[in-house]
Amino acid sequence: MRNMNEFLLSSTWFGFLLSVGTFFLARTVNRRCGKERINPLLFSTVVCGLEILLGGMEYEVYYQGAQYLDVLLTPATICLAIPLYRQFELLKKNIPAVAAGCVAGVAAHMAGCLLMLFLFSLESPEFITLLPKSITTAIGKGLSEELGGYPSITMATIMLTGIFGAVVAPPILRLFRVTDPLAQGLAIGTSAHAAGTSRAVELGEVQGAASSLAIVVTGLLTVVAAPILAALAG
Repeated sequence: MRNMNEFLLSSTWFGFLLSVGTFFLARTVNRRCGKERINPLLFSTVVCGLEILLGGMEYEVYYQGAQYLDVLLTPATICLAIPLYRQFELLKKNIPAVAAGCVAGVAAHMAGCLLMLFLFSLESPEFITLLPKSITTAIGKGLSEELGGYPSITMATIMLTGIFGAVVAPPILRLFRVTDPLAQGLAIGTSAHAAGTSRAVELGEVQGAASSLAIVVTGLLTVVAAPILAALAG
C-alpha cells in the first residue's frame, strides 16, 4: 500500500487525474440529484488542496500533471467567445447597458480596494496586488507585475475571486431578484472573470455571452484605471 501511494504521488499524471476526476465526480453527483448540490470548481479545488496539505504530496509533484490543465486555460477562455458570437446582435443593441454595467462593476471593485487600503493600512505593493483581482489571469498577472505588486499573490486572489463568484453568483442574483439574462451575465463577468463566466454559460447562452464580453471590457477598464489608483496610493 505504501509503495502504491508513493507511486501515485510521484506519477506525472496524478495531479491531472485528481483535478479532472474530482471535477467530474461533482458534476455526476449534481446530475443524479437533478440540481447543483456541489459546485464542481470549488469541490475539486478543496479536494486537491487537502491532498497536497494532508496527503504528504509536494505541490511540484501535483503540478507535474496539473500543468496540462494550465496549458488548456487559454484555449478554454477563447472558447467562451462562441456564445458571444451567437448573441452578437443582441449585445450590439444593448451597448449602453453593457457599457454602464461594466463601468459600474469596475467602479465597485476599485472602491472596494480603496476601502481595504484605508481600513487595513495597506502598503502600496499590497494595494496594487489587489487591483487586478476581478479580471482574467492573462491580464491581471502582467498588470500586477508592471505596477509593482506581487504577481503570485495576485494570481491567488484572482483564483479565489473567480471561485467565490462562481459559487455565490446564482443565489445572490436570486436574492436581489435580478432576472434579466443580460444583467445576470454582466454582473458575473465583471466580478468573477472566466471562472464565473463558465457558471454563467450554464445559466444560459445570453448570460454566457454577456459575461464573456464583460471579461474583455472589464479587463480594458481595469488596465486604464489601475495605474491611476496605484499612483495615488504611492
